[in-house]
Amino acid sequence: MASRLFALRVDAVQPERLAGFWAAILGWERDGVLLSPPGGGGFRLRFVPEQDPKTVPNLMHFDLTSDTLADQERTVARALELGGRHIDIGQGPDVEHVVLADPEGNEFCVIEPGNSFLDGCGFIGAVSSDGSPRVGHFWAEALGWPLIWDQDEETAIQSSDGGSKITWGGPPYQPRSRKLRWAYELIPPPGGDRDAEADRLIALGAARTGTRDGDLLMSDPDGNEFRLLG
Repeated sequence: MASRLFALRVDAVQPERLAGFWAAILGWERDGVLLSPPGGGGFRLRFVPEQDPKTVPNLMHFDLTSDTLADQERTVARALELGGRHIDIGQGPDVEHVVLADPEGNEFCVIEPGNSFLDGCGFIGAVSSDGSPRVGHFWAEALGWPLIWDQDEETAIQSSDGGSKITWGGPPYQPRSRKLRWAYELIPPPGGDRDAEADRLIALGAARTGTRDGDLLMSDPDGNEFRLLG
Protein backbone atom coordinates (compact mmCIF):
# COMPACT_ATOMS: atom_id res chain seq x y z
CA MET A 1 0.00 0.00 0.00
CA ALA A 2 1.08 3.59 -0.64
CA SER A 3 1.31 6.70 1.50
CA ARG A 4 -1.81 8.81 1.84
CA LEU A 5 -1.86 12.52 1.09
CA PHE A 6 -3.06 13.89 4.42
CA ALA A 7 -2.70 17.63 3.94
CA LEU A 8 -1.25 20.45 1.93
CA ARG A 9 0.81 22.45 4.41
CA VAL A 10 0.75 26.22 3.80
CA ASP A 11 3.17 28.66 5.44
CA ALA A 12 1.38 31.83 6.54
CA VAL A 13 2.33 35.00 8.39
CA GLN A 14 -1.26 35.05 9.72
CA PRO A 15 -2.39 31.41 9.70
CA GLU A 16 -5.79 32.06 11.30
CA ARG A 17 -6.66 34.77 8.80
CA LEU A 18 -5.56 32.71 5.81
CA ALA A 19 -7.43 29.65 7.09
CA GLY A 20 -10.55 31.81 7.38
CA PHE A 21 -10.15 33.06 3.80
CA TRP A 22 -9.83 29.58 2.31
CA ALA A 23 -12.56 28.09 4.52
CA ALA A 24 -14.94 30.76 3.21
CA ILE A 25 -13.90 30.28 -0.42
CA LEU A 26 -13.99 26.48 -0.39
CA GLY A 27 -16.83 25.92 2.07
CA TRP A 28 -14.65 23.45 4.00
CA GLU A 29 -14.94 22.59 7.67
CA ARG A 30 -12.52 24.51 9.86
CA ASP A 31 -10.84 23.45 13.09
CA GLY A 32 -8.50 26.34 13.92
CA VAL A 33 -5.89 26.30 11.17
CA LEU A 34 -6.87 22.89 9.74
CA LEU A 35 -9.47 22.74 6.96
CA SER A 36 -11.18 19.50 5.93
CA PRO A 37 -13.41 18.89 2.90
CA PRO A 38 -17.04 18.05 3.66
CA GLY A 39 -17.54 14.30 4.00
CA GLY A 40 -13.95 13.65 5.05
CA GLY A 41 -12.57 12.57 1.65
CA GLY A 42 -9.58 14.06 -0.13
CA PHE A 43 -6.75 16.02 1.43
CA ARG A 44 -6.82 18.75 4.09
CA LEU A 45 -5.25 22.20 4.27
CA ARG A 46 -3.06 23.05 7.25
CA PHE A 47 -1.85 26.64 7.80
CA VAL A 48 1.33 26.98 9.86
CA PRO A 49 3.18 30.06 11.17
CA GLU A 50 5.96 31.59 9.07
CA GLN A 51 7.72 34.86 9.95
CA ASP A 52 8.79 35.87 6.46
CA PRO A 53 6.19 37.14 3.98
CA LYS A 54 5.87 35.61 0.53
CA THR A 55 8.14 37.32 -2.02
CA VAL A 56 8.38 34.92 -5.00
CA PRO A 57 5.83 32.88 -6.98
CA ASN A 58 4.73 29.55 -5.52
CA LEU A 59 5.56 26.33 -7.35
CA MET A 60 1.96 25.13 -7.01
CA HIS A 61 -1.46 26.74 -7.01
CA PHE A 62 -5.14 25.83 -7.07
CA ASP A 63 -7.25 25.78 -10.21
CA LEU A 64 -10.81 26.37 -8.99
CA THR A 65 -13.59 25.22 -11.30
CA SER A 66 -16.82 26.89 -12.44
CA ASP A 67 -20.08 25.44 -13.75
CA THR A 68 -21.20 28.67 -15.45
CA LEU A 69 -19.86 32.15 -16.18
CA ALA A 70 -22.05 33.46 -13.37
CA ASP A 71 -20.52 30.86 -11.06
CA GLN A 72 -17.01 31.99 -12.06
CA GLU A 73 -17.96 35.61 -11.42
CA ARG A 74 -19.36 34.74 -7.98
CA THR A 75 -16.16 32.97 -6.96
CA VAL A 76 -14.04 35.93 -8.08
CA ALA A 77 -16.31 38.43 -6.32
CA ARG A 78 -16.26 36.37 -3.12
CA ALA A 79 -12.46 36.14 -3.16
CA LEU A 80 -12.10 39.90 -3.64
CA GLU A 81 -14.60 40.57 -0.87
CA LEU A 82 -12.58 38.39 1.51
CA GLY A 83 -9.27 40.12 0.82
CA GLY A 84 -8.02 38.55 -2.41
CA ARG A 85 -6.84 40.56 -5.40
CA HIS A 86 -6.27 40.37 -9.14
CA ILE A 87 -2.67 39.75 -10.19
CA ASP A 88 -0.79 39.75 -13.47
CA ILE A 89 1.54 36.80 -14.03
CA GLY A 90 1.81 37.40 -17.76
CA GLN A 91 -1.45 35.67 -18.63
CA GLY A 92 -2.45 38.27 -21.23
CA PRO A 93 -5.87 39.84 -21.90
CA ASP A 94 -7.40 36.99 -23.90
CA VAL A 95 -7.38 34.21 -21.30
CA GLU A 96 -10.74 33.04 -20.01
CA HIS A 97 -9.57 32.09 -16.53
CA VAL A 98 -9.08 34.70 -13.81
CA VAL A 99 -5.79 34.89 -11.91
CA LEU A 100 -6.03 35.98 -8.28
CA ALA A 101 -3.97 35.99 -5.10
CA ASP A 102 -5.15 35.34 -1.56
CA PRO A 103 -4.43 37.86 1.27
CA GLU A 104 -0.82 36.63 1.57
CA GLY A 105 -0.14 36.61 -2.16
CA ASN A 106 -0.63 32.89 -2.90
CA GLU A 107 -1.66 32.61 -6.53
CA PHE A 108 -4.78 30.73 -7.67
CA CYS A 109 -6.90 30.58 -10.80
CA VAL A 110 -10.66 30.56 -11.24
CA ILE A 111 -11.15 28.48 -14.36
CA GLU A 112 -13.85 29.20 -16.92
CA PRO A 113 -16.76 26.77 -17.41
CA GLY A 114 -16.39 24.05 -20.02
CA ASN A 115 -12.84 22.99 -19.12
CA SER A 116 -13.08 19.29 -20.00
CA PHE A 117 -9.77 18.36 -18.34
CA LEU A 118 -11.13 19.41 -14.92
CA ASP A 119 -14.66 18.14 -15.48
CA GLY A 120 -15.89 16.22 -12.44
CA CYS A 121 -12.82 17.00 -10.30
CA GLY A 122 -14.65 19.12 -7.74
CA PHE A 123 -14.20 22.78 -6.82
CA ILE A 124 -10.42 22.41 -6.48
CA GLY A 125 -10.08 20.99 -9.95
CA ALA A 126 -6.32 20.69 -9.75
CA VAL A 127 -3.25 21.47 -7.74
CA SER A 128 -1.29 22.87 -10.67
CA SER A 129 2.45 22.46 -10.14
CA ASP A 130 5.78 23.35 -11.68
CA GLY A 131 7.65 20.11 -12.23
CA SER A 132 9.24 17.50 -14.44
CA PRO A 133 7.76 14.29 -15.84
CA ARG A 134 10.01 12.39 -13.44
CA VAL A 135 8.31 14.00 -10.44
CA GLY A 136 4.87 13.22 -11.84
CA HIS A 137 5.83 9.55 -12.12
CA PHE A 138 7.29 9.65 -8.60
CA TRP A 139 4.10 10.99 -7.03
CA ALA A 140 1.95 8.50 -8.94
CA GLU A 141 3.94 5.69 -7.30
CA ALA A 142 4.27 7.42 -3.93
CA LEU A 143 0.51 7.92 -3.53
CA GLY A 144 -0.70 4.99 -5.61
CA TRP A 145 -2.66 7.38 -7.85
CA PRO A 146 -3.01 6.53 -11.54
CA LEU A 147 -1.02 8.59 -14.01
CA ILE A 148 -3.80 10.02 -16.18
CA TRP A 149 -1.72 12.30 -18.42
CA ASP A 150 1.84 11.92 -19.69
CA GLN A 151 2.42 13.92 -22.84
CA ASP A 152 4.67 16.76 -24.06
CA GLU A 153 6.58 16.64 -20.74
CA GLU A 154 3.37 17.38 -18.82
CA THR A 155 1.98 14.87 -16.32
CA ALA A 156 -1.10 14.54 -14.12
CA ILE A 157 -2.32 12.10 -11.50
CA GLN A 158 -5.69 11.57 -9.83
CA SER A 159 -6.90 9.29 -7.08
CA SER A 160 -8.95 6.29 -8.17
CA ASP A 161 -11.67 7.78 -5.94
CA GLY A 162 -11.75 10.92 -8.09
CA GLY A 163 -11.36 14.44 -6.77
CA SER A 164 -8.67 17.01 -7.45
CA LYS A 165 -5.94 16.22 -9.94
CA ILE A 166 -2.31 17.08 -9.34
CA THR A 167 -0.60 18.34 -12.48
CA TRP A 168 2.97 19.22 -13.47
CA GLY A 169 3.54 21.57 -16.36
CA GLY A 170 7.01 20.61 -17.53
CA PRO A 171 9.71 23.07 -18.67
CA PRO A 172 10.73 25.82 -18.21
CA TYR A 173 11.22 25.17 -14.50
CA GLN A 174 11.37 27.68 -11.67
CA PRO A 175 14.37 27.66 -9.29
CA ARG A 176 14.26 25.22 -6.36
CA SER A 177 16.86 27.04 -4.22
CA ARG A 178 14.30 28.22 -1.68
CA LYS A 179 11.96 26.86 0.96
CA LEU A 180 8.53 26.03 -0.42
CA ARG A 181 5.57 27.75 1.24
CA TRP A 182 3.26 24.93 0.10
CA ALA A 183 4.31 21.34 0.81
CA TYR A 184 2.63 17.95 1.08
CA GLU A 185 2.16 16.06 4.32
CA LEU A 186 1.91 12.28 3.94
CA ILE A 187 0.97 9.55 6.38
CA PRO A 188 2.13 5.93 6.04
CA PRO A 189 -0.43 3.33 4.91
CA PRO A 190 -2.63 1.83 7.67
CA GLY A 191 -0.55 -0.45 9.84
CA GLY A 192 2.58 0.53 7.94
CA ASP A 193 5.97 1.30 9.44
CA ARG A 194 7.10 4.88 8.81
CA ASP A 195 10.76 4.03 8.32
CA ALA A 196 9.86 1.26 5.88
CA GLU A 197 7.66 3.70 3.98
CA ALA A 198 10.48 6.24 3.92
CA ASP A 199 12.76 3.56 2.44
CA ARG A 200 10.13 2.81 -0.24
CA LEU A 201 9.91 6.50 -1.15
CA ILE A 202 13.71 6.75 -1.30
CA ALA A 203 13.78 3.77 -3.68
CA LEU A 204 11.34 5.71 -5.89
CA GLY A 205 13.65 8.72 -6.03
CA ALA A 206 13.01 10.70 -2.83
CA ALA A 207 15.70 11.80 -0.40
CA ARG A 208 15.59 12.00 3.37
CA THR A 209 16.67 15.46 4.52
CA GLY A 210 16.10 15.53 8.29
CA THR A 211 13.48 15.61 11.01
CA ARG A 212 11.31 18.37 12.47
CA ASP A 213 8.54 18.31 15.08
CA GLY A 214 8.68 14.52 15.04
CA ASP A 215 8.13 14.33 11.27
CA LEU A 216 10.53 13.01 8.64
CA LEU A 217 11.56 15.70 6.16
CA MET A 218 12.02 14.41 2.63
CA SER A 219 12.35 15.79 -0.88
CA ASP A 220 10.96 14.47 -4.15
CA PRO A 221 13.10 14.01 -7.31
CA ASP A 222 12.68 17.70 -8.21
CA GLY A 223 13.89 18.78 -4.76
CA ASN A 224 10.46 19.76 -3.40
CA GLU A 225 10.29 19.22 0.35
CA PHE A 226 7.50 17.11 1.86
CA ARG A 227 6.83 15.54 5.24
CA LEU A 228 6.14 11.97 6.30
CA LEU A 229 4.19 12.45 9.49
CA GLY A 230 4.85 10.56 12.69
